[in-house]
Amino acid sequence: MEAYCMKCRAKREIKNPRSITLKNGRPATQGVCPTCGTKVFRIGKG
Repeated sequence: MEAYCMKCRAKREIKNPRSITLKNGRPATQGVCPTCGTKVFRIGKG
């Protein structure tokens, strides 16, 4: 699954992805950018 990295300004494959649930109940995926190590985040099932 890919997410947009704000630091690299590009779509990157999510490293160490984990499923989380937002406060409003929507599913999301959170992980780390493999290039720069910044936290990346994507809303929606994946």
